[in-house]
Amino acid sequence: MKKVLFSAVFFALAAGTVLAQEYKNVKVGFGLGYAMPSGQGAKAGILLYLEPAYRVSDPLLVGLRLESAIIARGFSQSATSAELEVAGIGSYSGFAQYYFSNGTFRPFVGGGLGIFTLAAVSASTTQGTPTAAVEAGSKFGFFPRVGFDLGHFNVSLDYNLIPASASSGAGGDIKNSYVGFRAGFSIGGGKK
Repeated sequence: MKKVLFSAVFFALAAGTVLAQEYKNVKVGFGLGYAMPSGQGAKAGILLYLEPAYRVSDPLLVGLRLESAIIARGFSQSATSAELEVAGIGSYSGFAQYYFSNGTFRPFVGGGLGIFTLAAVSASTTQGTPTAAVEAGSKFGFFPRVGFDLGHFNVSLDYNLIPASASSGAGGDIKNSYVGFRAGFSIGGGKK
């Protein structure tokens, strides 16, 4: 009898919480941003993202992040040689965010993990002789996140931690991690 009573109270409270939500359950965020890779000679690039998500409760949002970033992972030049490596990084990650307020300005923290696909093209010249190489692969990574929603405008900062790739040259491993600063908009997810 205690189990039945406990279950009834639990489901009544859960239903009351769901019904008492101030925000719509479905939210789709999209936008673009600035990707800042780590590593010697790395240059910043651009990123695009799409984030369909479901609001479990007013403060908790879970979803899927689909992101593409194009960055220069390395550049070096000397009197007799030059080398450039450009990478495209795709992210297919689950994420969660926790909101600290229910007002128009809603700061949050969160994180996610998933698969990062890497495709890189490297080109070099040594004493006038050009060479090129293409590599591709997937790595498991994760990211912590901070940001805020201001109505349907979204801003966030992620640090995407991706294991390094082995270099074909003598330069050591190539870092894949990058900081992503993004700004965008969302459809849905606002106040009911």
